[in-house]
Amino acid sequence: MTAAKSRWGRWRSHLRTNQRWLIGTLAAGAAIGLGALGVWRPLERVGYNLLLQLRPRLEWDERIAVIAIDDESLEAYGQFQTWSRDRQTQLLNALDDAYPLVVGFDVLFVDRSDRDADFAAAIENLGTVVLARTWDTEGRSLEPVESLAVAAANQGHIAHERDRDGFSRQVPLWSVGENFAIPNLGLAMVEVDSILRAALEQPPRVSALPEPGDQEGFDSAWINWPGDVEAVPTYSFADIAAGRFAPRDLENKLVLVGFTATASTDPLVTPFNSTPATSGVYLHAAVIDNLLNDRFLRLWPQGATVAILLLVGSGASLLITASKRWSVRLGIVLGLPLLWLAIALTALTTARLLLPVAAPIGTILIAGAGVALNEQREKQQLMRLFEKFVAPETASLIWQQRDDFFQDGELRAAEMAATVLFSDIRGFTSISEHLTPAETFRWLNRYLDAMTECIMAYDGVVDKYIGDAIMAVFGVPFKRTTRRQMEQDAQRAIAASIAMHKRLEQLNAEFRDISFPVVRIGVGIHSGLVMAGSLGGSQRLNYSVVGDTVNIAARLESMNKEIKIERPYNILVSRQTFAMASEQFLAEPVANIQLRGRREATQIYTIIGST
Repeated sequence: MTAAKSRWGRWRSHLRTNQRWLIGTLAAGAAIGLGALGVWRPLERVGYNLLLQLRPRLEWDERIAVIAIDDESLEAYGQFQTWSRDRQTQLLNALDDAYPLVVGFDVLFVDRSDRDADFAAAIENLGTVVLARTWDTEGRSLEPVESLAVAAANQGHIAHERDRDGFSRQVPLWSVGENFAIPNLGLAMVEVDSILRAALEQPPRVSALPEPGDQEGFDSAWINWPGDVEAVPTYSFADIAAGRFAPRDLENKLVLVGFTATASTDPLVTPFNSTPATSGVYLHAAVIDNLLNDRFLRLWPQGATVAILLLVGSGASLLITASKRWSVRLGIVLGLPLLWLAIALTALTTARLLLPVAAPIGTILIAGAGVALNEQREKQQLMRLFEKFVAPETASLIWQQRDDFFQDGELRAAEMAATVLFSDIRGFTSISEHLTPAETFRWLNRYLDAMTECIMAYDGVVDKYIGDAIMAVFGVPFKRTTRRQMEQDAQRAIAASIAMHKRLEQLNAEFRDISFPVVRIGVGIHSGLVMAGSLGGSQRLNYSVVGDTVNIAARLESMNKEIKIERPYNILVSRQTFAMASEQFLAEPVANIQLRGRREATQIYTIIGST
């Protein structure tokens, strides 16, 4: 059985040990490339949502409260645009007896009002009020009225950063410009509380507040959403302004004032509040919560992500290729993403570490696909090598047990008990002289094709074609371990040789119809030990068997010319072969030959039929 030693052979020869690592590395490289193209970004957003939803819910910090400009307040006072500043003054006066820590307005006061003086006085009286500022679509600053700004303890921006899917996953803690650095409203409120506690010589609630960066733009942080905003204590503006509340409910609280009315123009979409969206004021509540509890999420560094993908890709490739059962491999391909999700969930829960989800899972799937494609390619190459010489079922078995057959890209050499069959056309040289080369090829190929079918039908392996001669082996490539298996090989070899003679009768009838020469063959069969394995140079792979058994079978085939008696089949078998097939076939002794290494002559039989 001869075939070119393909790239597959050289690949296995040089990279067999590293191949699994290579597939994983290539998978990681593909994932990194897809990440550079932004493919994973929308999927990572989904991963962020999923991790927070799977994580055990956190409790919102109890020091946070929201005063809502809700539908009830609008119904009581009319549309917000028509409200007098007296409403806010009334609110602050009502809060004066509650002793909140800080009050932050998620409301813009950019237009002057004739009631600003009273409002400014109320702001100054409370002493810990933070006002909002932002920018319009053209980048112009929208700041509080000067008198209010002077009275306020601090200012914070209310810029809202949304991803393309509308979710708020990050918040700009600082807006940095050439000559300014403005904190987020929630951060500004915590700053005021820290300054107040420092003045009272009390330890700060937050050990280290985030500092602005050196580059212009937003310095953003990843929000660790505790849960549904419904858990945040929320009170109606109208109730607080009217004094319909218990002061202790807002005592020592960081209180946010903002819109929650149905007609709010500042929707907030979170992993826990998406359908319907909630109100933007809770974004600042999340900032305060994360600051007070030091639980902003920490993003995994880009360089570490590359290392993770390389590790995940290689590990996935090794695990997937560890088993040859596709059911197990499928379980691994499906189980590894769940394992990574569990790792990411653990990192989030225990260390506030936001690991990538989509890219590692994508790497696992790419590695699985890479293993499948690589093995499909290897299988196609191996099948091309064997399928022409053995039955398709045998070729499939060789693939399933390939590690038992191959070592360093070559077939392993192994001693086996086998039965070898040689056949040859009688008078081939003189016959071919009467045919053109093209006719000779056509005639010979039809003959070889028919004989090969007979051999393979009885599980024989065509070792090689030598001109018009055929060498076939029964008992390879799977090693025989029992006497019964060896007997079956001998019986199949004889049965195949009889089938060859019968098929030849049909073939000769076809040859006569097209004026081709008829064919007579001789067959020799011997059973014994052979050495099976890979032979040949570096550019050609020859799977073959060698040994005295092969030589004896060839000698028996040539002896057919010396047997002059009438017989139904030109088949000669050795005593060793016939001893294992005598229950199924009839034979007559015709000669003795001296085998190498044996003192006594060996009896030779001619097959005359089945029992």
